[in-house]
Amino acid sequence: MDRELLEQVAGGDEQAFQVLFSTYRERLYHYILGIVKSAQVAEELVMDVFLKIWIGRDVVPQIENMDAFLFRVACNKSIDFLRKASTSRVLTDITWDNIQIAESSDPESRLIHQEYDQKLREAIDLLPPKRREVYRLSREEGLSHAEIAEKLGIAPSTIANQIVDAQRFIKSYLFSHLKITIILALLALELKKVNNG
Repeated sequence: MDRELLEQVAGGDEQAFQVLFSTYRERLYHYILGIVKSAQVAEELVMDVFLKIWIGRDVVPQIENMDAFLFRVACNKSIDFLRKASTSRVLTDITWDNIQIAESSDPESRLIHQEYDQKLREAIDLLPPKRREVYRLSREEGLSHAEIAEKLGIAPSTIANQIVDAQRFIKSYLFSHLKITIILALLALELKKVNNG
């Protein structure tokens, strides 16, 4: 990164800052997206990274490696988001459907899968019997709502409600019992994948 440009940013030059933003925005977005799995959140975190740079612009010329600095800030912002997501219902709703535990053969991934699967099984076992059966038929046997309704003699709309309620409970259970350890493990795996890719 051109030292003169950084001096201009430090002096409050908005055009120079725009050049800095344009240079890094896309790369930071894809990096953060790979971690948080939400386009909306990734966009917001990119803005947070650059807001931090603008607010602290007087020290920008002292940054020796702008690449490393920006990606470290992006990583920290992503970790902060995931920490909050582990305790906030709004944030868990944003991340739940996006975070996927990637299949992998390495021991670390298998341990995460085992922990996740164990807690998932615990959550399912705590569902009321009828809701558990509906959820099992839907998720484990892959039956449609109509097929489950016919099999159990229940209205299809009731099936949909039972599945929504089951998912809400399971989501809440997993995020309160997995806590930050698995979320950070997911982050570590994602970072490893990004760095290797």
